[in-house]
Amino acid sequence: MRKVKMMRTAAALALAVGTMTAVTATQAQAAEAAASHGCPSGYVCAYPGAGWNGDRPSHKWYTYGAHNLSNMVGTYRLYNNQTGGATVRTCTGYNGTGCQGYLPAGWYIDKDMTPINSITLQP
Repeated sequence: MRKVKMMRTAAALALAVGTMTAVTATQAQAAEAAASHGCPSGYVCAYPGAGWNGDRPSHKWYTYGAHNLSNMVGTYRLYNNQTGGATVRTCTGYNGTGCQGYLPAGWYIDKDMTPINSITLQP
């Protein structure tokens, strides 16, 4: 009787440890999925050139509204890693004027940023 009880205890302990490990792995996977190509969840990121720059964005924006740009010349990859359907727009004027198009959440575009002077993030 004692041997069976010890086996049950060992099995319960193994199950508990296995469950804890699975939860930890799931949490790590969720964190990885949230930060995509080095861009944290909820952010818009820019990468120099038409690529991911080794998953190292050169610019990151988080707050809604207009963001003025400086020294962004040539092609950049803009990646919208915002959540909840938030969009990003590129604008030829400062302070979010002369905006064009909407980049939906989860999408990226390779764009010549030379004529772009601001971007806007909106819900």
